[in-house]
Amino acid sequence: MSDTPFGFGLPPEEPENGDEGKKKDPTEGGQSAGGMGNPFGFGPGAGGDNPFAAMFGSMNPNDLGAAFQQLGQMLSYEGGPVNWDMAKQIARQTVSQGTPDGTKDASVGSSERTAVDEALRLADLWLDGVTSMPSGSVSTVAWSRAEWVEATLPAWQQLVDPVAERVGLAMGDVLPEEMQAMAGPLIGMMRSMGGAMFGQQIGQAVGTLAGEVVGSTDIGLPLGPAGKAALLPLNVERFGKDLSVPQDEVRLYLALREAAHQRLFAHVPWLRSHLFGAVEAYARGIKVDTSKLEDVVGQFDPSQPEQLQDALQQGMFQPEDTPEQKASLARLETALALVEGWVDAVVHEAAKSRLTSSDALRETMRRRRASGGPAEQTFATLIGLQLRPRRLRDASRLWASLTDARGLEGRDALWAHPDMLPTARDLDDPDGFVHHEQADFSELDKMLGEAAKGPQKPSESDEGKEDGKGGPDQ
Repeated sequence: MSDTPFGFGLPPEEPENGDEGKKKDPTEGGQSAGGMGNPFGFGPGAGGDNPFAAMFGSMNPNDLGAAFQQLGQMLSYEGGPVNWDMAKQIARQTVSQGTPDGTKDASVGSSERTAVDEALRLADLWLDGVTSMPSGSVSTVAWSRAEWVEATLPAWQQLVDPVAERVGLAMGDVLPEEMQAMAGPLIGMMRSMGGAMFGQQIGQAVGTLAGEVVGSTDIGLPLGPAGKAALLPLNVERFGKDLSVPQDEVRLYLALREAAHQRLFAHVPWLRSHLFGAVEAYARGIKVDTSKLEDVVGQFDPSQPEQLQDALQQGMFQPEDTPEQKASLARLETALALVEGWVDAVVHEAAKSRLTSSDALRETMRRRRASGGPAEQTFATLIGLQLRPRRLRDASRLWASLTDARGLEGRDALWAHPDMLPTARDLDDPDGFVHHEQADFSELDKMLGEAAKGPQKPSESDEGKEDGKGGPDQ
């Protein structure tokens, strides 16, 4: 679990002042005032008791203007619990800086787009023989990292807003009711700053994640637009860099995973809301250490917004240890394991006779998912959840056994209804689940369909009964 599990800790190496596209002067001495540890330039130390003196003394006029611009964004923001405009700006700026190995983002060339399109289309053909679900890809696309950020921000908003909303409500609830009216401007200012701080952290994390992901479904959730199968050529290349595997095989294997996820999310209509709903249910169980928050509100100095930042970094927010919270977490973890296990089993079946390095690629991906790769760590930072399919191997074995026992149709039919899916207990005893009798929902569906049609016109035989010929009372 991250030390700052709910996304309030500003990571290192944030570009100075969050000014998109601005190049940092290496000779400048104001890192503490404008760097990541204090992004808004109000840090104590350099200027004695006057934080503004420190800011003025370490910035040139352009830096000073950028600092005031960001402070203005913080104080004037009146939107939802997260300043998503700021998140987008920081994410794009993070992407523009490149990854630690020096790889810079770049527009996708025509040859790369063609290679991605061909790989995704071929992957769909291979999957036709190993699953009963038809293609879920309406279109294919090759994204740059910046394009991935743009395309996935709506999904991040759906995931993060419930947690941020809890924070915003807590800020207003810590004061006695009779004091809330008088403290209204202060509470409003703190909420605005909280939204900006969320936006900064989320932007930094999503921008960093953009340098690692290879498609739109890396974390087991549908982050991109529905029906759009996507790969990031630059990151696909980085993924296979140290594997001694031909690049076209790496691309095809990752295309199989992307296309398999797309089929599942396209043809299991309840799955997306099931996963996102589990995250939201978990967020509702977050409790706030009100004593810490009361101290922050009582001592808040508007000229030093980092006080609020520091308090949020100290673990003010944590999940409640309640049966409901545990159930939400178990539901999400099991669903993620089942999704990833199904994809793993289906892709392995499609690739094992076609890609010579399929076993090595499978193991690499399994370890990346099970050990908590960059995607999982980012999600834990933002939401406070470990988005880790802990039972990935168990789930994959279960789906493979179901294929042997019931065939493709019987295996995939379990996705028709959430109550038909294996549970966490079934992952402990996969053989028991594979061979026990599954509930048959066909008769229930038939009865519900007939009820929806309403009363039917009597047939001739029914009319005969009404005339006394063979009626029920005869």
